[in-house]
Amino acid sequence: MCDDEHDIKRRTLVVTGAAAALTLGSVTFASAADGEQETRTIRGTLPTGSPDFVYVPVEVPSGVRELKVAYTYDRPAVPTGTAGNALDIGVFDERGTELGGEGFRGWSGGARTEFFIRADDATPGYIPGPVREGTWSIALGPYTVAPQGLSYEITITLTYGEPGEVVEPVYPPQRAKGRGRAWYRGDCHLHSWHSDGRRTPAEIGALARAAGLDFINTSEHNTHSAHAHWADVAGDDLLVMLGEEITTRNGHVVALGTDPGTFIDWRYRARDNRFGRFARRVRRAGGLVVPAHPHATCVGCGWRFGFGEADAVEVWNGPYTPDDEVALADWDSVLVASTREGRAWLPAMGSSDAHRDPDVVGSPQTVVLADDLTREAIQEGIRAGRSYIAESSRISLDFTAVGGKGEHAGIGGRLKAAADTPVTVRLDVTGAPRCTVRFVTDQGVLFTGAALPVTGSGVVEWRTTPAYAAYVRAEVRHETAAGPLPGALAALTNPIFLGR
Repeated sequence: MCDDEHDIKRRTLVVTGAAAALTLGSVTFASAADGEQETRTIRGTLPTGSPDFVYVPVEVPSGVRELKVAYTYDRPAVPTGTAGNALDIGVFDERGTELGGEGFRGWSGGARTEFFIRADDATPGYIPGPVREGTWSIALGPYTVAPQGLSYEITITLTYGEPGEVVEPVYPPQRAKGRGRAWYRGDCHLHSWHSDGRRTPAEIGALARAAGLDFINTSEHNTHSAHAHWADVAGDDLLVMLGEEITTRNGHVVALGTDPGTFIDWRYRARDNRFGRFARRVRRAGGLVVPAHPHATCVGCGWRFGFGEADAVEVWNGPYTPDDEVALADWDSVLVASTREGRAWLPAMGSSDAHRDPDVVGSPQTVVLADDLTREAIQEGIRAGRSYIAESSRISLDFTAVGGKGEHAGIGGRLKAAADTPVTVRLDVTGAPRCTVRFVTDQGVLFTGAALPVTGSGVVEWRTTPAYAAYVRAEVRHETAAGPLPGALAALTNPIFLGR
């Protein structure tokens, strides 16, 4: 074993066209006989204020069957309120680390302490394939660094021999057996053991079916490795769409329903002015761009890229919490602005972001009116805002607006009526015992109904005009425990717009 001490102060700061990156000195290997292994260990320390990404070049000779990497780093005690050490890891192959990801071969963030890559197999989060000769790069992401610095140790092991047979990926079909034009329930933000989740795809599929879901979307952090592991989970009763949670230092965004095998890079910040490029990449791959938990309080989770490139926004993520309430208010402000400026509006979504027990798959879920249970039809319904969010499959909503001459519009639609036309807004609810219905407009909450009966079913109506309310959306909320704040959401609709 050869130990190489890497002193960060002797290396060059390289700007890669996005976030600053540091490239260390190369780790080299000599060829060996079939079946033999070679190991190198390197150690170093990253100071506070390190670049977002630190690359360790590894010179891989010919004849390598397997690359294996293990790493550790110190976690010293830090003062209260100060971030401790957190170091993510991934790898790029001989095609390089250029922004865009041509050489991307996997990312596990901080979820794993080791990984391997072979032609026929790889650790979840990583892409199987030949370990070709050339300069590979281990990518370190110092997510947070303690005041004492971050000391790390990386062990790289090459196993020599004939590569295994490359396995061609099999992807899930892009349609399931639907019910024609109908309301379909889905959860579009989920994590398996291919990122930082603890469930297998099969376990998630079983939980999705138990939750009454018709579709799901895979969304692993910064990797598409799971795409080839969902074919056996999909079926006539469950559409599995493929995507990624693009996890940048300035917010997370779900790529929803991209083409199989699509990887979207995450190595940029808002100040780099690169997000638009990768949002367009998502759409070229047939996906939707959905900012996730925009007001979450975890480091790097708050959304800083704006909503100009978004197709929808996740306003409800997992159990309803105060940051969801802030996201809901922020979305409402976006609705008001789009109404005032006469531009396209941004639909809302909700997803579970489930990782492990006790996270509940399908809570919440987005219920979409789509022409069929296909990727394209579900995406079209989401993009058009023909959807509502419910905390479970027990809750169903029917939300309509009717004008004086019988004009009619549903969720995501527009009731074309003169400014002074009387309009009746009606919400039919099932599955929400003792909940309260509120109608929210561009002027705020203008109507709050009485609590629904213990049966959970009821009809709530309100009369208005397009001059008084440019749009109306419905909220179904649980009883308030105490204080002036509203209760947690049980369901939420996208708006109906009123007027010409």
